[in-house]
Amino acid sequence: MPKKLFQRLMVSPETIKQQKGLGILAERLSNPCLWHLNRRSVAGAFAIGLFVMWLPIPFQTVVAAFCAILWRVNMPISAALVFISNPITMLPMYYGAYLVAAKLMGIETIDFSGEMSSWQWWKDEFSTIGWPLTLGVSLMAVLCSVLGYWGIRLFWSWNVRYRAHKRKARQIQPL
Repeated sequence: MPKKLFQRLMVSPETIKQQKGLGILAERLSNPCLWHLNRRSVAGAFAIGLFVMWLPIPFQTVVAAFCAILWRVNMPISAALVFISNPITMLPMYYGAYLVAAKLMGIETIDFSGEMSSWQWWKDEFSTIGWPLTLGVSLMAVLCSVLGYWGIRLFWSWNVRYRAHKRKARQIQPL
């Protein structure tokens, strides 16, 4: 597990507590639960980060950090994961979510190759693409969140067993 790498890169809770500009938040942000690297904390951070990255809202990082504080999971990981959705990846992500929902709803998809750049086109077509897009983004947020949570938990368990097996094999080697 890259636990040591994460520990080296993360800011310590004591450093956060000493920041004068944070005021009241310094106490909440210095909670050790927000900085721990254990299976529960990292899996929860992945669930939050992967859910929030699908939300079509500004300041996703703030929302992810707030949720991490609320559920006491690793805040740096949950805040960093929202950067998967960025100006380069957002359009393909949302278009894919729209296609998935349109397929599930059994409606015909809209051809986006036309005059998409005009504001009038978006106003006219939003009534058509709004519900499939909302449903698709919601489904993808929940799906990514659940898969991220259980994927990290399974990977973490596998890694612990694998490392224990390697340790045991080293101890059994004949002299």
